[in-house]
Amino acid sequence: MSAVEARAGAGHVVVIGGGIAGLAAAHRLLDRGVRVTVLEASDRVGGKLLPGEIAGARVDLGAESMLARRPEAVALAREVGLDDHLQPPATSTASIWTRGALRPMPKGHVMGVPGSASALAGVLSDEGLARIERDADLPRTEVGDDVAVGEFVAARLGREVVDRLVEPLLGGVYAGDAYRISMRSAVPQLFEVARKYASLTEGVRAIQARMAAAPQQAGSVFMGIQGGVGQLPLAVAQSVRARGGGIVTGVPVTELRRTAGTSAAWRVVAGQRVFDADGVVVAVPAPVAAVLLRAEAPAAAAGLAGVEYASMALITLAYRRADISLPEGSGFLVPPVDGRTIKASTFASQKWGWIADENPDLLVLRTSVGRYAETEILQRPDSGLVEVSRHDLKEATGLTAAPVETRVTRWDDGLPQYPVGHHARVDRVREHIAKFPGLAVCGAAYDGVGIPACIASAYAAVDALGPLEPLAANPVRSAHAGAGE
Repeated sequence: MSAVEARAGAGHVVVIGGGIAGLAAAHRLLDRGVRVTVLEASDRVGGKLLPGEIAGARVDLGAESMLARRPEAVALAREVGLDDHLQPPATSTASIWTRGALRPMPKGHVMGVPGSASALAGVLSDEGLARIERDADLPRTEVGDDVAVGEFVAARLGREVVDRLVEPLLGGVYAGDAYRISMRSAVPQLFEVARKYASLTEGVRAIQARMAAAPQQAGSVFMGIQGGVGQLPLAVAQSVRARGGGIVTGVPVTELRRTAGTSAAWRVVAGQRVFDADGVVVAVPAPVAAVLLRAEAPAAAAGLAGVEYASMALITLAYRRADISLPEGSGFLVPPVDGRTIKASTFASQKWGWIADENPDLLVLRTSVGRYAETEILQRPDSGLVEVSRHDLKEATGLTAAPVETRVTRWDDGLPQYPVGHHARVDRVREHIAKFPGLAVCGAAYDGVGIPACIASAYAAVDALGPLEPLAANPVRSAHAGAGE
């Protein structure tokens, strides 16, 4: 017989999913005096934020940095006691491996879109640079309600800009195809200027001027955490537990139902356990959320079921520092058009000072493989992924030494895709969810895949829960409604 986890009184919220979005929602709910239970299907919290180890060195085996020019992630880290552990990258220089050489990553662009042709000198051919100059003379390109980033930028500046810079930069965030990715959802600042300016390069210069004039934009664009950003969900979980919140791992939720004739609005079934709740935050990937919502919110479930995902793998390699020498900088990106297997490499020991300080005799780096609809490479065994990574690293940097240890971390269906019209899908899902008091959704599938965007979506979900008594008593609204990154 099922054991019912009864909770006395109003204001108990169950959060389904223990990734950073679910944990952030729980943390915010506790700030408002709400009792919280987090249910996580796996045996750990953190989702795509995964701390690990290689050759005795602490590393991230998932996401390894967070955008610092959005406030949510850095602020949450400080709230849970990680202020002294926040560290910017040790170097801000990076490269792009294109046209047969490692070339300095250009400055003066917004997600690969330049303010002038000169910004991409050295990366693009002379023909590609000349094509950018034509932008100022072209008639306005209408974007309508949404447009693919690659389609729009290619029409204004030429395909070479997309193929050699926009594509690898977007691929590093979404593992997607620039010619499918929504500009409105993925790069909203570009979408805004595309609607306002006839010239795209003029619009980019306006963005750059606005950013330069904003005092909050000073400092590093990205931030890390000593020990890895995988420490963030662990610290949030510790804070949640210390303040009386419950976190239960290893309990996949199998059913979500509204209740009738009881004081609680929702019943959450997780195996042999049943949790009664006044509110529920669904903070799991879209396909899982679709299954849970199918019984009570079929229209929202249908929208979420259509969200596609890309898979990828991270290959982490540790070398004896005495055996190798790497180019300066934090690593390099790889345009798919050049036909390489890896899509990026991070020189972790050079990017993060704490790794070098803790492991002076080691040099740690990693590569990533896998893009949307690219399945063949991910079918190879771990040894095969290590082999192709070493091959490409040799071609790019001359690295021939054998690593002392390797680790392959696979993220199957790890990154939601934001095709043209994604914002409309999300709006429809939220419109349907809003019909059910005490129900909200959040996570990477909605307003951005970065850590700050996921946290912002969690805060917006808490705001949207409805008239739970503790929330009504403290109507604090989120200042960050989940704009994309």
